[in-house]
Amino acid sequence: MSPVRSALRTALTVILGTAAGFAHGADTACKGTLYLTLDTGNMRHAEAIAEILARHQVKASFFVAQEKTLRGDMSLDPSWADYWKARVAEGHTFGSHTWRHGSFRKDEAGGKVVYRLMDGSQTLLDAAGICTELKKPDVRFAELTGRPLDSLWRAPGGRTTPNTLRAAEACGYRHTAWASAGFLGDELPSEAFPNEVLLKRALANIRDGDILMAHLGIWSRKDPFAPMLDPLIRGLKAQGFCFAPLPAR
Repeated sequence: MSPVRSALRTALTVILGTAAGFAHGADTACKGTLYLTLDTGNMRHAEAIAEILARHQVKASFFVAQEKTLRGDMSLDPSWADYWKARVAEGHTFGSHTWRHGSFRKDEAGGKVVYRLMDGSQTLLDAAGICTELKKPDVRFAELTGRPLDSLWRAPGGRTTPNTLRAAEACGYRHTAWASAGFLGDELPSEAFPNEVLLKRALANIRDGDILMAHLGIWSRKDPFAPMLDPLIRGLKAQGFCFAPLPAR
């Protein structure tokens, strides 16, 4: 290789290395990495949460189900297409939260699972039924955004069974729960768990590698926790934490 070409290659390497350093400078200073995850819920604070994430340049992971929203529609209806397209453009990751947001209660013979729906009724799902329950949000999300979900899923309430997990894995989905300290408590009654208490607890207890969990809206809580995501993210960053979306398999 000629001296001129060698010098040019060296200069190019330095330039690319410097650019990468600028792009990932925040990461190199991280004392730990956290994973913020958000389940659909009633979508009441969906836009406000998106603004908080953008303000702090945080990439999160959204778990989506076909849930009733405060607007009277459903969270994966076409009326929410622009919202989900915007989140895709921002570079978040996305997983299934089941289609009907039911609860996997217990295993039965033959690989079946008791699945309790939101209205209190129950049905039995076999492996194919479980796969359908996880794939329907995936299909709808791709219809709305042009992008399929990542190979992640979260059971409503975090409740799973061995049969459910086996069926989901066979269907291509890896279950994602959350860390004990990462349970942000936005579904707890605000009278007993005020925002200030939840915020203080999270800032004190969250550790490197924790998966955090909150919702885009909760029906039951009178004093919504969603606005607390702003001081929470700010406080955790001040402790040296960085945020990343969950890696898709």
